[in-house]
Amino acid sequence: MHIDKEIDTSGLNCPLPILKAKKALNELTAGQMLKVIATDPGSWRDFEAFARQTGNELVSQEKTENSFIFCLKRR
Repeated sequence: MHIDKEIDTSGLNCPLPILKAKKALNELTAGQMLKVIATDPGSWRDFEAFARQTGNELVSQEKTENSFIFCLKRR
């Protein structure tokens, strides 16, 4: 999977990871991919809801030992 932009929101709590992801997605064109690294446990359901509400595709989400990784495709 080709990632066009990556942001690290580690240490930030809701709603900052979503707000930073929204800003980063606005800088991309349709079909481009954004990778977000987060540590906020609430981000798991926040990114699911964000994708549903905005029409951006949540291509993958992964839990690692210390973080959550999300890949979103710009609508």
